[in-house]
Amino acid sequence: MSDSLRELLERVAAGNLAPEEAERLLAERLARESAAELGYATLDLEREKRTGFPEVVFGEGKTAEQIAGIMRRLAERADRVLATRVSPEKAARAAAELAADLPGVTYHETARMLTWFRRPILRVREGYVAVVCAGTSDLPVAEEAAVTLECMGSHVERVYDVGVAGIHRLFARLPVIRGASVVVVVAGMEGALASVVGGLVSAPVIAVPTSVGYGAAFGGVSALLAMLNSCAPGVSVVNIDNGFGAAYCAGVIHARIAAAAAGAAQAQRR
Repeated sequence: MSDSLRELLERVAAGNLAPEEAERLLAERLARESAAELGYATLDLEREKRTGFPEVVFGEGKTAEQIAGIMRRLAERADRVLATRVSPEKAARAAAELAADLPGVTYHETARMLTWFRRPILRVREGYVAVVCAGTSDLPVAEEAAVTLECMGSHVERVYDVGVAGIHRLFARLPVIRGASVVVVVAGMEGALASVVGGLVSAPVIAVPTSVGYGAAFGGVSALLAMLNSCAPGVSVVNIDNGFGAAYCAGVIHARIAAAAAGAAQAQRR
């Protein structure tokens, strides 16, 4: 890009290229470098520069071949690629197709996610995010959140099967939950766990209602409404089963908290 820009500027300076034409050529070059057209998808290749994390593939509704093609193209510009909501059958086909180009593609079965890293993702910031899950039936959503957070560089403490029906289980894990920079709470049924946790911690709480529950749970609507009506302060709510969205928000908050702490520590050393 820099060589092309220099060449354009030199041609404009020498009078061999009109400024308007240089502007048009530069805009075309920028458009080609910021997006990739695959026919079935137009990829945002500049998202990591803008937001700090590359575009993520939503696998539901896509074929295995489309998932593989998108992951392959994203890997040309990113050091990590993440695909969510991928069934075991699609994952097996996509991983087989990517084996030669992207060795190390990993399928996280409970989370239903495919991940690839150019190099191992290590914990890149101090502190951790607690992912608190009400019941075993909520694990797919909780693991979607946990794996996403780990891909973002956050350490995750998993606190699972601590729903309000046996609230003593939650109290036994309170030190871990209270030590977190951010807490993600995943619950179905009546969704009460988010309010309980919100009244016990000082960290931001991001609640994820799940579609787990009997008929009157209305596919997670009951849990969603209960969490939206929480009387505990500091509880934010994402959409039903959206473990990825909750984790992304928690990861951004955690990164900001860790960066501020690191900056304060550096200032004290000066």
